[in-house]
Amino acid sequence: MQITLTLNDKKLTADVAPDTLLIDFVRSHGCLSVKRGCETSNCGLCTVFLDDKPVLSCSVLAARADGHKVTTLEGLQDEAAEFGAFIADQGAEQCGFCNPGFIMNALALFREKEYPADEEIKEYLSGNLCRCSGYEGQLRGIQNFLGWKKAKKEAAE
Repeated sequence: MQITLTLNDKKLTADVAPDTLLIDFVRSHGCLSVKRGCETSNCGLCTVFLDDKPVLSCSVLAARADGHKVTTLEGLQDEAAEFGAFIADQGAEQCGFCNPGFIMNALALFREKEYPADEEIKEYLSGNLCRCSGYEGQLRGIQNFLGWKKAKKEAAE
């Protein structure tokens, strides 16, 4: 079957098998930040934005993305680099395997809530599996990022 979608702001038409998962489709088009972790929709490593909403691409057929916009971390480099530096500063990217999914979900959170409370952060990111860090570094990185963002906004006003 043929599908047409926008992948990281580039219109793309491709033939896919009806059972092709979105994770396999985006990876076959060079989006290697999208990773396969659990294959049970529990780890968050395969998170992409489908029409600007986070979805687990291991649980979405590529055909469902026909006519839609798909964004991976490759399509959010500037935004991701700015936030990712705060995570790295806290040593929260030990092996780095979970970082792309974690960053995608954090960016989705920031779009939904400009300055979320700690409990909201923990709840929103609870679907991300990290076997290295215990999540405290990520939480500190998010808190530092939000503090920096708020100070930057106040200075501009």
